[in-house]
Amino acid sequence: MSYRLFVRPVPPFADTEQNPESQLFSWLLQDASGDAQARGAADSREVIEQTLAQNALDKVLLIGLIPGDEALFCVADIPAKQSRFVLQALPFAVEEQVAQDIESVHLALGRHTPDGYQVAAIDQQQMGRWLALFSGWEHVRLDAIFPDAALLPATEGGWTACLDGDGVMLLSQRGEWLRMQTSNLGMLGITLAAPPSEEVVAEIPVNVYGTDSDLESYQSVIVELGSGDGRLKLSQKPLEFSPLEFLAWAYHHHMCNPVNLCQGPFAVNKDGSSPLRPWKPLIAVASVWFVVQLALNTGMGIYHNQEAEKLQEQALAIYQSAFPGDRRTHAGNVRRVIEGQLRVAGSGQQEVDFVTLLKYTGDQYSRLPSSGAVTFNSINYSRNRGELVVDVRADSYERMSSLRNGLANQGLQAQIGSVVNESSGSRGRLTVSGG
Repeated sequence: MSYRLFVRPVPPFADTEQNPESQLFSWLLQDASGDAQARGAADSREVIEQTLAQNALDKVLLIGLIPGDEALFCVADIPAKQSRFVLQALPFAVEEQVAQDIESVHLALGRHTPDGYQVAAIDQQQMGRWLALFSGWEHVRLDAIFPDAALLPATEGGWTACLDGDGVMLLSQRGEWLRMQTSNLGMLGITLAAPPSEEVVAEIPVNVYGTDSDLESYQSVIVELGSGDGRLKLSQKPLEFSPLEFLAWAYHHHMCNPVNLCQGPFAVNKDGSSPLRPWKPLIAVASVWFVVQLALNTGMGIYHNQEAEKLQEQALAIYQSAFPGDRRTHAGNVRRVIEGQLRVAGSGQQEVDFVTLLKYTGDQYSRLPSSGAVTFNSINYSRNRGELVVDVRADSYERMSSLRNGLANQGLQAQIGSVVNESSGSRGRLTVSGG
């Protein structure tokens, strides 16, 4: 079963270089069905690793969540579609949206929308600290680092807000995430209610999520949020679990499209590791076995081919010693010739009679690819010589030659004489005997 471990550092944030073990985390262990199996509100990394070890879990996918205000949401309008060209043009497309030197900013590319490519921008040094904080954990494999607010479920045509103690996470319909102090939420309502132009805009839905205690504590702020000109349509939605569980639930049900910050120089597989790494020894053994088996099969094939050629040469030598006058038989057809001679000998007659010769001649005639192109003008049989003489006419000499070769392969003596080539074809005399 596949498990995900959602981990979010709890303020105040510790120095990842000097004292990383003092950092506390809120965390949630989620199984493949999306159910929470374990959780914690302010635990150290050691406690989380011990929980995984006690449950005999390994290779758990770690998803790190950082404060939403650590990464800036940008939109890059790039006409190119190939990833290589998009990445080359990305710094120039968002440079004016970033308040610091673009060379010191790490840019992570998200999905493509009608407005352009979604981009997350974060300071390179700060990204390095976050990556170090979530790296090297036991029993887990770092899968992604997201801004926490980016995991909120989107509200069609409006905004989603989630109260998180003294902070609030926000997400717009187009995927823009924000994190701010909850006390400033009323001031944001004025901005949200202001139309972007003089055009008439319908109501803007705003779904406010939070635990019962948070909704009660910040009720005055929520009322202030919707007290503008009435364009904001507020809906308060109490949560039965923590904000972290809410984010994990939305991620599991694919209700968000967050941008993974682990890209480029901060990619989690930069060290060459891959999901196939545990299988590399077995793959290496299988590859060696395949090469050895292929070489063995090739060698055996060559050996058997050479042995077959030797046997054919030996059979031809034995045949030629018995029939020195036969020049048409070679190593490739010696088997068929001998089988034909055995069939002829199996007729039980000392001499092949007229009927036998005519049977074999007619059989080979019917086997011709186009028998209609060959005609027999006359057939004569000499009992004294044991020969069948056939006057043959064909559209080409190759037809008569095919007929003769077929009879020879049956173990008979067949010769063509008195060949005359004419404009309409060839004619000759085919003489067949039992040999």
